[in-house]
Amino acid sequence: MKTVIQVAARDSAKAWGLLVRHSPGTALPNRTFVVSPEALRALRDAGVAFVELSRDTASLGAAAGERI
Repeated sequence: MKTVIQVAARDSAKAWGLLVRHSPGTALPNRTFVVSPEALRALRDAGVAFVELSRDTASLGAAAGERI
């Protein structure tokens, strides 16, 4: 299941580096990302600060698997 997160400004560069390696996720404006469980775990393990906004991408108005 994909998770929508918003990364803290101070950890933005660190998050980008990890997400490029670990996730075929989607980047949205304002340091917001749709990521896989594996990427979420990698961010937590690296100490990247983020807020979980949603675990359901349908709440963003997108169907499952749809590019947003």
